[in-house]
Amino acid sequence: MSDFDVLVLGSGPGGQKAAIAAAKLGARVGLIERRNMIGGVCINTGTIPSKTLREAVLYLTGMNQRELYGQSYRVKDEITIGDLTARTSHVVGREVDVIRAQLARNDVTILPGLGRFLDRNTVQVTDGSGQERSVTADKIVIATGTRPARPSTVDFDDHTIIDSDGILGLERIPRSMIVVGAGVIGIEYASMFAALGTKVTVIERRMRMLEFCDTEVVEALKYHLRDLAVTFRFGETVAAVERYAKGTVAILESGKKIPADMVMYSAGRQGMTDHLDLPAAGLEADARGRISVDAQFRTAVDNIYAVGDVIGFPALAATSMEQGRLAAHHACGDPAHPMHELQPIGVYTIPEISYVGRTEDELTEQRIPFEVGVSRYRELARGQIIGDSYGVLKLLVSPDDRSLLGVHVFGTHATELVHIGQAVMGCGGTVDYLVDTVFNYPTLAESYKVAALDATNKIRQINLLTD
Repeated sequence: MSDFDVLVLGSGPGGQKAAIAAAKLGARVGLIERRNMIGGVCINTGTIPSKTLREAVLYLTGMNQRELYGQSYRVKDEITIGDLTARTSHVVGREVDVIRAQLARNDVTILPGLGRFLDRNTVQVTDGSGQERSVTADKIVIATGTRPARPSTVDFDDHTIIDSDGILGLERIPRSMIVVGAGVIGIEYASMFAALGTKVTVIERRMRMLEFCDTEVVEALKYHLRDLAVTFRFGETVAAVERYAKGTVAILESGKKIPADMVMYSAGRQGMTDHLDLPAAGLEADARGRISVDAQFRTAVDNIYAVGDVIGFPALAATSMEQGRLAAHHACGDPAHPMHELQPIGVYTIPEISYVGRTEDELTEQRIPFEVGVSRYRELARGQIIGDSYGVLKLLVSPDDRSLLGVHVFGTHATELVHIGQAVMGCGGTVDYLVDTVFNYPTLAESYKVAALDATNKIRQINLLTD
């Protein structure tokens, strides 16, 4: 008899939800995790710390209140790293306690240490003191997550040349910073440090950033970041970084030299599979450390599943949670609905971006007709109250069946607002629901009604001309 029915490697969003779901289904569940990493990268160095840091930045700099009290308004004049990390440490500590309590309440056995496959059913656990034990399981879920990818040509010292994990270990707020890579993580941190007054330069080899987002929304974000003195260098590649006593100099392939106190590389993520000894279980990972799975998140070895960032796109905490839950149900032989195709994307820049569905570029490329309905925060009473004059919500509507094809939000609470549109789309609703419904007033949610009226008025005008 195996030690466990289900054994989970990693306690991040995917692993945690897989363990709890399997326990709810009556399985004997074990979870392997390092002692100081309960909650995984998400809780300790990734999603939660970075989003908490963002909230601290917004509060202490007074960014959200400057429309009302002037551009010089600040809650605190001299903001220190200690001010920022105090809030982060508090939230991380509370979240770790919550996760431990949830696992204990569901009788999940925590096995401290690192796991390594001995065969498809056996994992060797090595704890921090070097003690080893072997455990067996009928089904195994790999949820080991990722770490920042570090190019071999870069001499990281975790002080002046860092990756995104190094942000939490900074000793001071740099006066100037180079961010290499304009992906989600790079742009999120670029906007935070720019809000703190750091002179930020973003270097990106591609010609635009956040290519998966709506073009107009990205242009609006670039405008706001430039207003915070962010400099963009698109179509450029860093050839080398030279370190000096007083800072660094990034040398670009074009010959440009850019000085800065610090360089942060945001070069994607690497799956944490190198310590697992996957071949012993009959598995392999690609060059980025990712594992291939089928629609049920089952690997090439039928009793082993993989979920979360370690399987690649979309590599979001939210999708990882659902992947973990679904993998556990399948492993326990309990039918479950597959993940809904509508998955919201949130980018926690300053201001934030969120969308669900398709973009204008995608619809145009697919030759699908659409009408655009727009609502601007500055025309909403709530927008005036909170001092957000730049926010915008955009609906993409089919003129044929009046269904919602996409929802794009830029501004305060974008990542919260998008779920209203997601719910309407997921339930097969039309723009007419948003026209006919009543929203609380004054709220930002009212933007849906304004944008819906804008879209339907445009559709009506076209119909009047063509009838």
